[in-house]
Amino acid sequence: MRVTVHLTSVLRADAEGATHVRVEVEDGTALRGVLDALAALHPGLDRRIRDEQGALRRFVNVFVDQDECRTVGGLDAPVRDGADVRLLPSVAGG
Repeated sequence: MRVTVHLTSVLRADAEGATHVRVEVEDGTALRGVLDALAALHPGLDRRIRDEQGALRRFVNVFVDQDECRTVGGLDAPVRDGADVRLLPSVAGG
């Protein structure tokens, strides 16, 4: 199945400037599998999203379609064919 991962401008440098990346994953794959497929294409991007243990970094929000992943299973959140995954790191400043 095909999933589109949308990247904010903060993450684009780690994905060779891409605004979105389409990944192919097996049917029934959860968010973890989508991020694994993304990491295979852009390893530097994965280090910005997940920590050394593979957990989502605290200040990164990930949406599967309209749902923030932490409210629907975290890395085990279900992902449907054609889903949009949005990676949104928090930005601090003032």
